[in-house]
Amino acid sequence: MKARALLSGLALFATLVAIGYGFESGAFGEMLDERWIDRVVRGHGIAGEVIFIGMAGLATAIWVPRQVVSFLGGYAFGFALGSLLALAGTEVGCIVAFFYARVVGRPLFASRLRTRVERFDRFLAAHPFSMTLLVRLLPIGNNLATNLAAGVSRVNAAPFLAGSLVGYIPQTLVFALAGSGVQFDATPRIVLAALLFAVSTVMGVWLYRRHHRPGAPDDELVESLDDHGPTATTR
Repeated sequence: MKARALLSGLALFATLVAIGYGFESGAFGEMLDERWIDRVVRGHGIAGEVIFIGMAGLATAIWVPRQVVSFLGGYAFGFALGSLLALAGTEVGCIVAFFYARVVGRPLFASRLRTRVERFDRFLAAHPFSMTLLVRLLPIGNNLATNLAAGVSRVNAAPFLAGSLVGYIPQTLVFALAGSGVQFDATPRIVLAALLFAVSTVMGVWLYRRHHRPGAPDDELVESLDDHGPTATTR
């Protein structure tokens, strides 16, 4: 067990060094630049689409809000294709972060965060798909924090990843629609995007109230997944 924890610690250290180097070199910032999208992704056919999915997966697995990725998808490829590619990239990021936490984070942090992990397990235990969907639809929280918490917990990967995929759809559509309006008359698209965002929020609140009962996870657990720092993003 000590050897596994040591290897996990070394892997975590190497990851942090790599991320730090990425920030220091400006590589991550460049990925979010519309000029990079125009130069590397837009108009490059299948190769550009593959690069975008890879970039989106890496970015959302590290720190980038998925809404930014969806906006750039709409900007680069239009609403329909941009939504599909942004959704694929965001799900890739979810998978990467989840299994990174499961392989690297669990040996290091599961015992130290026992109380929070157990509460997260209870939160998802009975209906992991629907409860994950609820978490993704609520208009608060942090996508990366949710992925990492699920990875450290004992939740089954399949329903969590499937619930995340479905739960990502509303806001992916919203921000891809907004991004697709950059090249055209943006006002109608932004109004429609705002309406879609309101609908997805109402869905999340309705699901939360439906499942919020005695014995169910409370507001404190939901808020514990919310990062109020500069990288806070909606689940």
